[in-house]
Amino acid sequence: MKSKKILVISSSPRRKGNSDAMCDEFVRGALDAGHSAEKIFLGDLKIGYCRGCETCSHLRKPCPQKDDAAKVISAMISSDAIVLATPAYFYTMSAQLKTLIDRCCGDYEKMSGKEFYFIITAADSERENMERVVSSLNGFLDCLDNPSLKGVIMGLGVWHAGEIKGSPALKEAYDAGFKA
Repeated sequence: MKSKKILVISSSPRRKGNSDAMCDEFVRGALDAGHSAEKIFLGDLKIGYCRGCETCSHLRKPCPQKDDAAKVISAMISSDAIVLATPAYFYTMSAQLKTLIDRCCGDYEKMSGKEFYFIITAADSERENMERVVSSLNGFLDCLDNPSLKGVIMGLGVWHAGEIKGSPALKEAYDAGFKA
């Protein structure tokens, strides 16, 4: 098995929140399998909203915003597999993750052939209710060249930080990282 470079993007606004804990388990599984894995916690970074200035997409120049987005996007481009992790707020992804995805506008074409995993946590316990979240995340993948969605791991019925403890979703996250 070839070792992969895996990037886990945790978009929870809470460090050690439920989706962030699942990210840690995915990373642990990936490392145990011999992959390299890095977790980026978006809550530690400053990433501004896309301004629609077209500097990146039309002029093909770097974004004029001087923030952390370029660093994260560069890590996405250099990775073999990308985990997009989000708590579900009102049945969609977090604002932190959506902001990062919007900032990929200039370089999304460089993300061809990537493997993706989605980690979703929610207070709602019904898996079918999370399909809107999966669909919105797939909207990003639909814009990429030859992406491969390898797994969707959901931690459901959890709201407050720490409620994921003891959930089978943690083992699912570990196993997905190990099998990545």
